[in-house]
Amino acid sequence: MSTHRPPSPAPSPVPSPAPSVYRHPGFMAFLLARLAAVFATQVQAVVVAWQVYDLTREPLALAYVGLAQFLPMLCLLLPAGDLIDRFSRKRILTLSWSVGAVCSGLLWWLSGHGSAGVMGVYAVLVLFGCSRAFSGPALQSLLPQIVPREQLAQAIAANSMLMRSASIGGPFLGGLLYAAGGGALTYLVCLASFAAGTALLLRVPVAHAAPLGPTQGSMVERFGAGIRFIRSRPIILGTISLDLFAVLLGGVVALLPIYAHEVLHVGPQGLGALRSAMAIGEVAMGFYLSTRPFNRNVGRTMFIAVAVFGVANLVFSFSTVFWLSFAALMVAGAADMVSVYIRGALVQFSTPDAMRGRVNAVNMLFIGSSNELGEFRAGTSAAWLGVVPAAVLGGLCTLGVVGTWALVFTPLRKVDRFEDATPAAQSPGR
Repeated sequence: MSTHRPPSPAPSPVPSPAPSVYRHPGFMAFLLARLAAVFATQVQAVVVAWQVYDLTREPLALAYVGLAQFLPMLCLLLPAGDLIDRFSRKRILTLSWSVGAVCSGLLWWLSGHGSAGVMGVYAVLVLFGCSRAFSGPALQSLLPQIVPREQLAQAIAANSMLMRSASIGGPFLGGLLYAAGGGALTYLVCLASFAAGTALLLRVPVAHAAPLGPTQGSMVERFGAGIRFIRSRPIILGTISLDLFAVLLGGVVALLPIYAHEVLHVGPQGLGALRSAMAIGEVAMGFYLSTRPFNRNVGRTMFIAVAVFGVANLVFSFSTVFWLSFAALMVAGAADMVSVYIRGALVQFSTPDAMRGRVNAVNMLFIGSSNELGEFRAGTSAAWLGVVPAAVLGGLCTLGVVGTWALVFTPLRKVDRFEDATPAAQSPGR
């Protein structure tokens, strides 16, 4: 007797993996454009610092190089964020990079006219700082208009990894170019790189931009609305302030020359290796995240990553063995890249397109402040307490910040997927 069996249910279809963001139209052109601009910025920074010191032989003159670029960015924070939300971000970025090319041309001219002196260089750097006040927030706000939302986190990881690679290779190539042809050759290469980046950017399609709404209120009122939005969203405020205080209080990069000379006794070659260790960890983790992005338990993972960053800095602080110090800095760099990946995606997902310029302007100010003020904090702490106690205190402060922020910003800690941070999924209150 034959037995009739009910038909077995059809197997559930296996979801196909999401296409690689590298295949998205325009994304590679955007990456190459930004790579050219970052390369020009990094090369130019090395050559300007060398020439200014060569002209003055005053260490304080190097501080003015940074100040001449930072103050315009601080003063233009309000108009930059507002204009980026009101006009085409691609057009603003194109104009900013065009001004960067003009600055490279002016520096090329000044390099052949020594009579202009260092004040002429400072004047050009002020103009360059003005262009960077717009290019930084515009870059961060443009990326979500190029790739679809489901590929945004992967695009952020790929972008961060490639930009960090350019930040490593740019100064090295800048030194080689300056040795080969002096300032004239180097600034011409920077001009060509800015021009190439601008030309590539023109080929990038902007397919995911929200329509621009009507302009309401004054510039101050519109920017005030952006500040109130950040304050009302614990995910955004917690994310950007966590990075600010973790790097401000726990960074050890400024202490590396002292460690190399007095603790590890490795000389300038060892110092170069130590400075590259954190970058190696960042690039390796960025490459991994760009090919294998994750999207679960993102809030908790970010807190863990920042805690690992603090623990790795503590290991470095106590280490007297070069290979252990090198490994600790690599781990710190990898953990920092995980934090950058999550932080960048959360800020983008949490912010409506119409307000990204203002939010990213504040975010860029926080990032710049954490780096610049963090180096100042590390140097003064080492002068008061000694290098090892200062580094240990910084690592402990980072862990303290992680614990405090995890308690205060509970919605940030509980975010599971990036999509959970969208304005539609979040209520304004804490």
